[in-house]
Amino acid sequence: MMRTLNEVLERGATKATAIAVPGGPRLTYGQLREQVEAAADGLAQLGLGRGQRIALVLPNSVETIVLFLAAAATGTAAPLNQAYKEDEFRFYLEDTEARALIVPPGGGEAARRALPAGAILVEAATDAGGRVVLESSSPRDVSRHASAAAADDVALVLHTSGTTSRPKLVPLLQRNLAFSAETIAATYHLTEDDVALCVMPLFHIHGLMASTMATLWSGGTVVVPPAFDAMTFWPAAAEHGATWYSAVPTMHQMLLLRNRGERPPGAEALRFIRSSSSALAPEVMRQLESRFGAPVLEAYGMTEASHQMASNPPPPGERRPGTVGVETGIRIAVMGERGNLLEPGAHGEVVIKGASIIDAYANNAEANAKSFTDGWFRTGDLGFLDGDGYLSLVGRLKEMINRGGEKIAPREIDDVLLQHPAVAEAVAFGIPHAAWGEEVAAAVVLKSPVTEKELVAFARERLADHKVPKKLYLVEKIPRTATGKIQRRSVAEALLPR
Repeated sequence: MMRTLNEVLERGATKATAIAVPGGPRLTYGQLREQVEAAADGLAQLGLGRGQRIALVLPNSVETIVLFLAAAATGTAAPLNQAYKEDEFRFYLEDTEARALIVPPGGGEAARRALPAGAILVEAATDAGGRVVLESSSPRDVSRHASAAAADDVALVLHTSGTTSRPKLVPLLQRNLAFSAETIAATYHLTEDDVALCVMPLFHIHGLMASTMATLWSGGTVVVPPAFDAMTFWPAAAEHGATWYSAVPTMHQMLLLRNRGERPPGAEALRFIRSSSSALAPEVMRQLESRFGAPVLEAYGMTEASHQMASNPPPPGERRPGTVGVETGIRIAVMGERGNLLEPGAHGEVVIKGASIIDAYANNAEANAKSFTDGWFRTGDLGFLDGDGYLSLVGRLKEMINRGGEKIAPREIDDVLLQHPAVAEAVAFGIPHAAWGEEVAAAVVLKSPVTEKELVAFARERLADHKVPKKLYLVEKIPRTATGKIQRRSVAEALLPR
């Protein structure tokens, strides 16, 4: 069993390609090891070391992967979204207690302005030889070298989404991430022949672990475009012979909208398509498999578990649409309101236990008390297991619609509306009601004309009366987070009058 991320780098053959950029440079495993070691030493020479948080505000790139591994090896990596505004950077930099900030030359202006007093500013560039170079006005001690990380060192800190409360700081240990990378690679039988097209942002656990670290553990190749673009996706896949990619449902839907005809060039090499971080409608899954000719494997992940907890298996294993598959490397159970574990088929809160899961949130005793019961981590997701161990998610406990005491899972309404041929996207949520407390509403994006009355009639044929949306909002797009997630509370806030 792997213990640290450094062991990820030892897996690939020295001359094999580790990282490639569409239309750009490639880095072999030998070069990657050399660059990570040099960058880690460079950070150590600036006085950075074990336990100190190093914020990364960088686009998806070779440099970002090198510096993530170097920061995790030297201290603790803290990747942040480039799109944050100054006040957001100020909060995250202060909350992580960042000791250093790494930005591109001339970039990251909002983050620079939010830099805490005493923190070190570092610019990361690539020289003519393709090597990552660190520039800083802070003094250096060139005699210093990075010390080897231990299994219980904190490698990465990320924040939860914080939809209903202040974002929680998640400290992930070297052993958590190493176990996760190994487990994901084993789930999909990844080998040195696999090529992953990484379209998820590298400030998110999905992109870091599934697309990147698991691929490096397998000795395969990670292809890193600067950002997801439906227009350039398939040319990049064709250029590098991508055998799989992992994305959120939003990205999958954009690819479907962009490619309405025959199977696009670049899809023929795909072994599988992975979907995670948000619910994938069975109809979207069917369209993906039909259009792109590869099995779609829906998975279940969260930051606190170093990403993956469950997945539908690749062939010859059975994939079941509407489920997120079976547990992978950890234990999954369903817990009742009294803290008792429930039998298959019973609905309750999904709980997890295993080597990839955090021991505790940082500096948050209240959240820790609520999140752990008898050694089980409470995910906040409502779901049930079938007799074969396949997990179905019904929704977030906090997002359930309470209509006069009837608890309604909004995802069920989403799935029904998405069955209508005119509906591209649908998100159900609760709205205030004087008599019932909450009533059912939904935001809908159309791909062809249809009236609200027709959609309501369609839903009424497939749902009990109390579940039928009483209000439909026909919108051009659904609000999303930076990583493509849909948060129902945010959708409701955007549409309801203040």
